[in-house]
Amino acid sequence: MGIYEDQVLPRVVDKMCGAGEMIRWRAATVDGLAGTVVEIGFGSGLNVPVYPPEVERVHAVEPAGVARRLAAPRIAASSVPVDHVGLRGESLPLDDDSCDGALCTFTLCTIPGVEQALAEVRRVLRPGGRFHFLEHGLAPDAGVVRWQRRLEPLQRRLAGGCHLTRDPIALVTAAGFEIERVEHRYARGPKPWSWFTSAVAIAR
Repeated sequence: MGIYEDQVLPRVVDKMCGAGEMIRWRAATVDGLAGTVVEIGFGSGLNVPVYPPEVERVHAVEPAGVARRLAAPRIAASSVPVDHVGLRGESLPLDDDSCDGALCTFTLCTIPGVEQALAEVRRVLRPGGRFHFLEHGLAPDAGVVRWQRRLEPLQRRLAGGCHLTRDPIALVTAAGFEIERVEHRYARGPKPWSWFTSAVAIAR
């Protein structure tokens, strides 16, 4: 990683993705998680304060050292044990069927090998385990999509490889999950960045 991606970007993401409305989206997305959970793209631990009380342990996967340091106070203030177990979602150092649930928020847009990461999530989830995810992505409106396609090259350079045009539901379904619950709508902010999907999918 360069200095920008390693040192600056994690701090920017921590500020931009930790505002009030974002926390409400996160709280709605984690609802129903329980037991042992793997969280890919753990970042600076913005989900930690909203974990449900039924969550017993979290295996965190996060490549950015600055993000892990920013997460430390949130982890210390939480009753949920959090272990940093890996750097890459594409290769999870966890046993098959070892997790009750999985979580990612604003992560599938950025992971280079997103299909492999989803295969790994499915591998470590027990049968019937639930994958909770919150993502921005491809909008339903043609005019917004045109802007997303125009802006995506710049977005990828400035935001650590983040795509504006990935479809999280299509990606998760293609990975062999069954969608159980989904909410789509525009959040506050410019539409190319604010078409949000909050969903739960079942590992079969």
